[in-house]
Amino acid sequence: MVDAVLSASRVLVAVAARSLADLDDAEDVTLTQYRSLVVLASRGPQGIASLAEALGVTPPTASRLCGRLVRKGLVRRRTDRNDRRQVRVALTEAGRRLVDVVTERRRREIADLLSAVPEDARRSVAAGLQLLADAAGEVPEQDWSTGWAL
Repeated sequence: MVDAVLSASRVLVAVAARSLADLDDAEDVTLTQYRSLVVLASRGPQGIASLAEALGVTPPTASRLCGRLVRKGLVRRRTDRNDRRQVRVALTEAGRRLVDVVTERRRREIADLLSAVPEDARRSVAAGLQLLADAAGEVPEQDWSTGWAL
């Protein structure tokens, strides 16, 4: 089972890389940076420490990552309203558009791949992948909000 998930993960990473490769706005956006944007899209504005934890990196690494995304106009930093010592990061409109475009590209390519899976197996594949995503703490895409407020 682990080997099957590893194989599928290699395929999905390749899909993600291809979906970023052809974007004019994203030519310098790495997979790690894109993952940061997805976390912000799915979980809303948050502090650097929370983002770092979600990404599995240290807070200084997350801070540098956000600095690059701020310079690209994809993320904004703001002082927390309740604690001025804390900085919160959120997607900009450009960041949201990039996530939406890349997600749609990934959705189309994955749909093409799934069309090769026998129809009677698709439900089992979907259920197994959902269990894996749930175990990893992923937020379902349909729960993403465009109305997060800083």
